[in-house]
Amino acid sequence: MRQLIPEVRDLSPQDLFDLYDEPGPYLRANFVSSVDGAIAVEGRSGGLGSPADKAAFRALRTTCDAVVVGAGTLRAENYGAVRFGAAAAAWREAHGYDPAPPVVVVSRSGELGSGRVLEGPVLLSAPQGPEGVELVPTDLAELVAELRSRGLTRLLCEGGPALLTTLLKADLVDDLFLTASPQLVGTGPYLIHGLDAPQPLQLVSLLHDDPGVLLARWSVVRSAGD
Repeated sequence: MRQLIPEVRDLSPQDLFDLYDEPGPYLRANFVSSVDGAIAVEGRSGGLGSPADKAAFRALRTTCDAVVVGAGTLRAENYGAVRFGAAAAAWREAHGYDPAPPVVVVSRSGELGSGRVLEGPVLLSAPQGPEGVELVPTDLAELVAELRSRGLTRLLCEGGPALLTTLLKADLVDDLFLTASPQLVGTGPYLIHGLDAPQPLQLVSLLHDDPGVLLARWSVVRSAGD
């Protein structure tokens, strides 16, 4: 993998841990899409994946305090608890991260599907939920404030597109990490469902990996005083 912006250099997958490690508070979103903006092939994101995308996915998880995910994505991707390999676990311990970041599920119904996610710490942003699961605010701004009050300041949203759109409309997203898979899909779902107005972004970094995978980090540009 090679970094192209802001400087040209070669990177190993583990170099991404240090590249993505920053003090909070922030809310990052991580997605992979085709060149035409589709985020799934036959309903799953796996058809767009690559070794570079998986390395970025692992690194962003390694450098977060909590993973935020919509219930639809949780069920479609059959989410389990967040687990780390030996290298990532050792890196988290050396850098003061908790061993197991909670999964924060945003849901209208409180339905968690298969329940694999319950193998680890879970917070549920829903009006109701299964017994034994802690409920947190359903309003997203209040949810982010609640998580930060618990010391969970480095948040990573992993989907889906409806949740990303809602977070953008609420002006809660700080960075979008978007991997472009070198293919055209031609059908949805697509990355954004519809914003109230165009959202300006600033390119912070750009990585490349064969065969033509581009990994961009875009920061949300806010007006002065925000």
